[in-house]
Amino acid sequence: MKFAVGYQLPEEGEESIVEVVKDHRDRIWEVYFPWINQPSGRAALNTRRGYTDWDAQRRLERDLQALRKLGVRLDLLFNANCYGGLAVSEYLANEVISVLDHLGEVVGGVDTVTTTSLAIAHTIKKVFPQVEVRASVNMRLGTVQAMQYAADYFDGYYVQREYNRDFKRLKQLKGWADRNGKKLYLLANSGCLGFCPGQIFHDNMVAHEQEIDEVRNIPGWTPHVCWHNFKDPARWPAVLQGSWIRPEDLHHYKELFPVVKLATRMHSRPRAVVEAYIEEKYYGNLLDLFEPGFSPAFAPYVLDNQSFPKDWFEKTTTCGRSCDTCSYCAQVLEQIMVKIEDF
Repeated sequence: MKFAVGYQLPEEGEESIVEVVKDHRDRIWEVYFPWINQPSGRAALNTRRGYTDWDAQRRLERDLQALRKLGVRLDLLFNANCYGGLAVSEYLANEVISVLDHLGEVVGGVDTVTTTSLAIAHTIKKVFPQVEVRASVNMRLGTVQAMQYAADYFDGYYVQREYNRDFKRLKQLKGWADRNGKKLYLLANSGCLGFCPGQIFHDNMVAHEQEIDEVRNIPGWTPHVCWHNFKDPARWPAVLQGSWIRPEDLHHYKELFPVVKLATRMHSRPRAVVEAYIEEKYYGNLLDLFEPGFSPAFAPYVLDNQSFPKDWFEKTTTCGRSCDTCSYCAQVLEQIMVKIEDF
Protein backbone atom coordinates (compact mmCIF):
# COMPACT_ATOMS: atom_id res chain seq x y z
CA MET A 1 0.00 0.00 0.00
CA LYS A 2 1.24 3.47 -0.90
CA PHE A 3 0.13 6.93 0.12
CA ALA A 4 -0.94 10.28 -1.27
CA VAL A 5 0.04 13.13 1.04
CA GLY A 6 -0.97 16.79 1.06
CA TYR A 7 1.38 19.68 0.42
CA GLN A 8 1.57 22.63 2.77
CA LEU A 9 3.71 25.72 2.28
CA PRO A 10 6.16 25.58 5.19
CA GLU A 11 6.74 28.57 7.43
CA GLU A 12 10.29 29.59 8.21
CA GLY A 13 11.91 26.85 10.29
CA GLU A 14 9.22 24.27 9.50
CA GLU A 15 10.04 21.01 7.78
CA SER A 16 9.01 20.78 4.14
CA ILE A 17 6.85 17.87 3.00
CA VAL A 18 9.65 17.26 0.49
CA GLU A 19 11.85 16.05 3.33
CA VAL A 20 9.16 13.66 4.52
CA VAL A 21 8.79 12.29 1.00
CA LYS A 22 12.57 11.85 0.67
CA ASP A 23 12.65 9.75 3.83
CA HIS A 24 9.74 7.56 2.71
CA ARG A 25 9.96 7.65 -1.06
CA ASP A 26 9.22 3.95 -1.42
CA ARG A 27 5.80 4.39 0.20
CA ILE A 28 4.70 7.83 -1.02
CA TRP A 29 3.15 7.65 -4.47
CA GLU A 30 1.67 11.11 -4.87
CA VAL A 31 1.61 14.63 -3.44
CA TYR A 32 -1.56 16.67 -3.85
CA PHE A 33 -1.49 20.47 -3.80
CA PRO A 34 -3.59 23.56 -4.56
CA TRP A 35 -2.50 26.42 -6.78
CA ILE A 36 -1.69 29.92 -5.59
CA ASN A 37 -4.67 32.21 -4.85
CA GLN A 38 -7.16 29.49 -5.75
CA PRO A 39 -10.09 28.43 -3.57
CA SER A 40 -9.92 24.77 -2.62
CA GLY A 41 -11.07 22.35 0.06
CA ARG A 42 -8.83 24.13 2.57
CA ALA A 43 -7.68 27.69 3.24
CA ALA A 44 -5.87 29.53 0.43
CA LEU A 45 -2.22 28.57 0.22
CA ASN A 46 -0.60 32.01 0.26
CA THR A 47 -3.12 34.67 1.34
CA ARG A 48 -4.40 35.49 4.82
CA ARG A 49 -6.74 38.43 5.41
CA GLY A 50 -5.50 40.29 2.34
CA TYR A 51 -1.80 39.72 3.03
CA THR A 52 -0.20 37.80 0.17
CA ASP A 53 3.06 35.93 0.41
CA TRP A 54 4.45 36.90 -2.98
CA ASP A 55 7.32 34.45 -2.67
CA ALA A 56 4.95 31.52 -2.24
CA GLN A 57 4.69 30.60 -5.93
CA ARG A 58 8.46 30.42 -6.32
CA ARG A 59 8.77 28.18 -3.25
CA LEU A 60 5.86 25.98 -4.34
CA GLU A 61 7.37 25.53 -7.80
CA ARG A 62 10.77 24.73 -6.30
CA ASP A 63 9.20 22.06 -4.09
CA LEU A 64 7.21 20.61 -6.99
CA GLN A 65 10.39 20.38 -9.04
CA ALA A 66 12.11 18.57 -6.16
CA LEU A 67 9.18 16.16 -5.83
CA ARG A 68 9.22 15.50 -9.58
CA LYS A 69 12.93 14.64 -9.37
CA LEU A 70 12.06 12.12 -6.67
CA GLY A 71 9.66 10.48 -9.11
CA VAL A 72 6.53 11.38 -7.16
CA ARG A 73 3.23 11.89 -8.98
CA LEU A 74 1.65 15.34 -8.72
CA ASP A 75 -2.07 15.86 -8.10
CA LEU A 76 -3.40 19.40 -8.63
CA LEU A 77 -6.46 20.31 -6.56
CA PHE A 78 -9.39 22.26 -7.91
CA ASN A 79 -11.64 20.97 -5.15
CA ALA A 80 -13.44 24.03 -3.86
CA ASN A 81 -17.11 23.36 -3.20
CA CYS A 82 -18.16 26.60 -4.87
CA TYR A 83 -16.80 28.74 -7.71
CA GLY A 84 -19.57 31.30 -7.45
CA GLY A 85 -20.77 33.02 -10.58
CA LEU A 86 -17.79 31.65 -12.51
CA ALA A 87 -18.84 28.03 -11.89
CA VAL A 88 -19.53 27.14 -15.55
CA SER A 89 -17.74 30.05 -17.19
CA GLU A 90 -15.15 30.21 -19.95
CA TYR A 91 -13.19 32.36 -17.54
CA LEU A 92 -12.86 29.46 -15.07
CA ALA A 93 -12.03 27.02 -17.85
CA ASN A 94 -9.32 29.34 -19.20
CA GLU A 95 -7.93 29.86 -15.70
CA VAL A 96 -7.67 26.10 -15.18
CA ILE A 97 -6.03 25.63 -18.59
CA SER A 98 -3.52 28.40 -17.88
CA VAL A 99 -2.47 26.82 -14.57
CA LEU A 100 -1.95 23.42 -16.19
CA ASP A 101 -0.06 24.99 -19.10
CA HIS A 102 2.21 26.80 -16.66
CA LEU A 103 2.85 23.65 -14.63
CA GLY A 104 3.66 21.88 -17.88
CA GLU A 105 6.46 24.39 -18.46
CA VAL A 106 7.71 24.48 -14.87
CA VAL A 107 7.50 20.86 -13.66
CA GLY A 108 6.63 18.86 -16.77
CA GLY A 109 2.91 18.85 -16.02
CA VAL A 110 0.72 17.12 -13.47
CA ASP A 111 -0.45 13.53 -13.43
CA THR A 112 -3.84 14.09 -11.83
CA VAL A 113 -6.42 16.79 -11.20
CA THR A 114 -8.77 16.19 -8.28
CA THR A 115 -11.92 18.29 -8.41
CA THR A 116 -15.45 18.74 -7.13
CA SER A 117 -16.42 20.62 -10.28
CA LEU A 118 -18.03 18.93 -13.27
CA ALA A 119 -17.08 21.98 -15.34
CA ILE A 120 -13.41 21.62 -14.44
CA ALA A 121 -13.53 17.86 -14.98
CA HIS A 122 -15.06 18.47 -18.45
CA THR A 123 -12.35 21.01 -19.26
CA ILE A 124 -9.47 18.74 -18.25
CA LYS A 125 -10.93 15.82 -20.19
CA LYS A 126 -11.22 17.96 -23.30
CA VAL A 127 -7.90 19.83 -23.20
CA PHE A 128 -5.60 17.50 -21.24
CA PRO A 129 -6.79 13.94 -21.99
CA GLN A 130 -3.53 12.48 -20.66
CA VAL A 131 -4.27 13.77 -17.13
CA GLU A 132 -6.21 11.55 -14.73
CA VAL A 133 -9.35 13.31 -13.51
CA ARG A 134 -10.36 12.25 -10.02
CA ALA A 135 -13.58 12.98 -8.10
CA SER A 136 -12.93 14.66 -4.77
CA VAL A 137 -14.01 13.03 -1.52
CA ASN A 138 -16.12 16.15 -0.96
CA MET A 139 -18.45 15.04 -3.77
CA ARG A 140 -19.67 12.28 -1.40
CA LEU A 141 -19.82 9.58 -4.06
CA GLY A 142 -20.75 6.44 -2.16
CA THR A 143 -22.87 4.38 -4.56
CA VAL A 144 -22.31 2.58 -7.85
CA GLN A 145 -25.14 4.63 -9.30
CA ALA A 146 -23.41 7.91 -8.44
CA MET A 147 -20.15 6.72 -10.00
CA GLN A 148 -22.01 5.58 -13.11
CA TYR A 149 -23.63 8.98 -13.53
CA ALA A 150 -20.22 10.68 -13.34
CA ALA A 151 -18.30 8.13 -15.41
CA ASP A 152 -17.89 10.43 -18.43
CA TYR A 153 -16.13 12.99 -16.25
CA PHE A 154 -13.84 10.98 -13.99
CA ASP A 155 -11.14 8.34 -14.26
CA GLY A 156 -11.05 7.77 -10.52
CA TYR A 157 -13.09 8.42 -7.39
CA TYR A 158 -12.48 9.07 -3.74
CA VAL A 159 -15.05 7.00 -1.86
CA GLN A 160 -17.48 8.88 0.37
CA ARG A 161 -15.64 8.68 3.67
CA GLU A 162 -18.69 7.61 5.69
CA TYR A 163 -18.44 4.21 4.00
CA ASN A 164 -14.82 3.57 5.02
CA ARG A 165 -16.00 0.96 7.55
CA ASP A 166 -18.62 -0.67 5.30
CA PHE A 167 -16.69 -3.46 3.59
CA LYS A 168 -19.70 -4.85 1.76
CA ARG A 169 -20.19 -1.50 0.07
CA LEU A 170 -16.47 -0.95 -0.52
CA LYS A 171 -16.21 -4.31 -2.29
CA GLN A 172 -19.23 -3.43 -4.40
CA LEU A 173 -17.70 -0.10 -5.41
CA LYS A 174 -14.33 -1.70 -6.09
CA GLY A 175 -15.91 -4.39 -8.25
CA TRP A 176 -17.69 -1.81 -10.42
CA ALA A 177 -14.56 0.33 -10.69
CA ASP A 178 -12.41 -2.62 -11.77
CA ARG A 179 -14.96 -3.77 -14.36
CA ASN A 180 -15.18 -0.28 -15.82
CA GLY A 181 -11.52 0.68 -15.87
CA LYS A 182 -11.86 3.21 -13.04
CA LYS A 183 -9.61 3.78 -10.02
CA LEU A 184 -10.79 3.91 -6.42
CA TYR A 185 -9.18 5.82 -3.56
CA LEU A 186 -9.78 6.24 0.17
CA LEU A 187 -9.12 9.01 2.72
CA ALA A 188 -7.89 7.40 5.94
CA ASN A 189 -7.67 10.10 8.62
CA SER A 190 -10.53 12.56 8.30
CA GLY A 191 -11.64 13.83 11.68
CA CYS A 192 -15.00 15.00 10.36
CA LEU A 193 -18.20 13.73 11.92
CA GLY A 194 -19.85 10.87 10.07
CA PHE A 195 -22.72 12.07 7.84
CA CYS A 196 -22.20 15.59 9.13
CA PRO A 197 -25.19 17.79 8.24
CA GLY A 198 -22.89 20.82 8.11
CA GLN A 199 -20.41 19.52 5.56
CA ILE A 200 -21.84 21.32 2.52
CA PHE A 201 -22.30 24.50 4.57
CA HIS A 202 -18.73 24.25 5.86
CA ASP A 203 -17.19 23.43 2.47
CA ASN A 204 -18.95 26.44 0.96
CA MET A 205 -17.55 28.60 3.76
CA VAL A 206 -14.04 27.37 3.02
CA ALA A 207 -14.46 28.18 -0.67
CA HIS A 208 -15.36 31.75 0.30
CA GLU A 209 -13.00 32.04 3.25
CA GLN A 210 -11.26 35.20 2.06
CA GLU A 211 -14.60 37.00 1.76
CA ILE A 212 -15.84 35.70 5.11
CA ASP A 213 -12.68 36.89 6.86
CA GLU A 214 -13.34 40.46 5.77
CA VAL A 215 -16.87 40.94 7.14
CA ARG A 216 -18.30 41.19 10.63
CA ASN A 217 -19.54 37.71 11.45
CA ILE A 218 -21.98 36.51 14.12
CA PRO A 219 -20.23 36.91 17.49
CA GLY A 220 -19.99 34.13 20.08
CA TRP A 221 -21.08 31.34 17.74
CA THR A 222 -19.15 28.59 16.01
CA PRO A 223 -20.49 27.59 12.59
CA HIS A 224 -18.78 24.19 12.74
CA VAL A 225 -21.09 21.34 13.79
CA CYS A 226 -18.24 19.25 15.21
CA TRP A 227 -16.78 21.90 17.50
CA HIS A 228 -20.27 22.94 18.61
CA ASN A 229 -21.19 19.35 19.55
CA PHE A 230 -17.93 18.61 21.31
CA LYS A 231 -18.56 21.41 23.79
CA ASP A 232 -20.83 18.83 25.46
CA PRO A 233 -18.92 15.81 26.85
CA ALA A 234 -22.08 13.71 26.51
CA ARG A 235 -21.62 13.95 22.76
CA TRP A 236 -17.95 12.95 22.73
CA PRO A 237 -18.65 9.34 21.60
CA ALA A 238 -19.42 10.82 18.16
CA VAL A 239 -15.68 11.19 17.58
CA LEU A 240 -15.41 7.38 17.47
CA GLN A 241 -18.30 7.11 15.02
CA GLY A 242 -16.46 8.92 12.21
CA SER A 243 -14.74 7.55 9.13
CA TRP A 244 -11.10 7.45 10.23
CA ILE A 245 -9.10 4.25 10.23
CA ARG A 246 -6.58 3.39 12.93
CA PRO A 247 -3.09 2.79 11.53
CA GLU A 248 -3.22 -0.68 13.10
CA ASP A 249 -6.27 -1.55 10.98
CA LEU A 250 -5.02 -0.26 7.63
CA HIS A 251 -3.83 -3.66 6.45
CA HIS A 252 -7.45 -4.78 6.08
CA TYR A 253 -7.80 -2.37 3.14
CA LYS A 254 -4.79 -3.42 1.08
CA GLU A 255 -6.70 -5.55 -1.40
CA LEU A 256 -9.18 -2.76 -2.06
CA PHE A 257 -7.00 0.36 -2.11
CA PRO A 258 -3.41 0.24 -3.37
CA VAL A 259 -3.21 4.00 -2.70
CA VAL A 260 -4.60 5.71 0.41
CA LYS A 261 -4.85 9.46 0.95
CA LEU A 262 -3.61 11.03 4.19
CA ALA A 263 -4.94 14.47 5.11
CA THR A 264 -1.86 16.57 5.87
CA ARG A 265 -2.44 19.92 4.15
CA MET A 266 -3.34 21.72 7.38
CA HIS A 267 -1.87 19.29 9.90
CA SER A 268 0.71 20.62 12.37
CA ARG A 269 2.68 17.33 12.34
CA PRO A 270 2.44 15.80 8.86
CA ARG A 271 5.50 13.58 9.40
CA ALA A 272 3.89 11.97 12.45
CA VAL A 273 0.75 11.18 10.46
CA VAL A 274 2.67 9.73 7.51
CA GLU A 275 4.92 7.59 9.68
CA ALA A 276 2.07 6.28 11.83
CA TYR A 277 0.26 4.94 8.77
CA ILE A 278 3.41 3.65 7.09
CA GLU A 279 4.36 1.75 10.26
CA GLU A 280 0.71 0.80 10.94
CA LYS A 281 1.31 1.60 14.58
CA TYR A 282 0.80 4.71 16.68
CA TYR A 283 1.62 5.35 20.32
CA GLY A 284 -0.09 8.56 21.27
CA ASN A 285 -3.29 10.56 21.34
CA LEU A 286 -5.46 9.27 18.49
CA LEU A 287 -6.97 12.74 18.03
CA ASP A 288 -3.55 14.01 16.94
CA LEU A 289 -3.72 11.92 13.76
CA PHE A 290 -6.89 13.52 12.44
CA GLU A 291 -7.47 16.52 10.22
CA PRO A 292 -9.27 18.28 11.73
CA GLY A 293 -8.04 17.14 15.12
CA PHE A 294 -10.03 17.77 18.27
CA SER A 295 -7.40 17.62 21.00
CA PRO A 296 -8.35 21.06 22.41
CA ALA A 297 -12.03 20.06 22.63
CA PHE A 298 -11.22 16.95 24.69
CA ALA A 299 -8.61 18.52 26.97
CA PRO A 300 -7.57 17.63 29.61
CA TYR A 301 -8.21 14.14 28.20
CA VAL A 302 -6.44 12.24 25.43
CA LEU A 303 -7.52 9.11 23.57
CA ASP A 304 -4.89 6.42 24.04
CA ASN A 305 -4.60 4.70 20.68
CA GLN A 306 -3.06 1.60 22.22
CA SER A 307 -5.99 1.02 24.60
CA PHE A 308 -8.60 0.10 21.99
CA PRO A 309 -10.32 -3.25 22.58
CA LYS A 310 -9.31 -6.13 20.35
CA ASP A 311 -12.75 -6.33 18.79
CA TRP A 312 -12.80 -2.65 17.69
CA PHE A 313 -12.26 -3.25 13.97
CA GLU A 314 -14.59 -6.23 13.70
CA LYS A 315 -17.32 -4.52 15.70
CA THR A 316 -17.25 -1.17 13.89
CA THR A 317 -17.16 -2.71 10.42
CA THR A 318 -20.19 -4.93 11.02
CA CYS A 319 -22.43 -2.77 13.22
CA GLY A 320 -24.39 -1.12 10.41
CA ARG A 321 -23.80 2.28 12.04
CA SER A 322 -26.87 2.01 14.25
CA CYS A 323 -25.34 4.67 16.47
CA ASP A 324 -28.63 5.91 17.88
CA THR A 325 -29.35 2.55 19.54
CA CYS A 326 -25.82 1.31 20.27
CA SER A 327 -23.59 2.14 23.23
CA TYR A 328 -20.40 0.42 22.04
CA CYS A 329 -18.49 3.59 21.12
CA ALA A 330 -19.45 5.24 24.42
CA GLN A 331 -18.05 2.23 26.26
CA VAL A 332 -14.85 2.27 24.22
CA LEU A 333 -14.42 6.00 24.81
CA GLU A 334 -14.49 5.42 28.56
CA GLN A 335 -11.84 2.72 28.11
CA ILE A 336 -9.40 4.78 26.02
CA MET A 337 -9.88 8.26 27.53
CA VAL A 338 -7.05 9.19 29.87
CA LYS A 339 -6.18 12.41 31.65
CA ILE A 340 -3.16 13.93 30.03
CA GLU A 341 -1.11 13.96 33.22
CA ASP A 342 -1.62 10.19 33.50
CA PHE A 343 -0.82 9.46 29.86
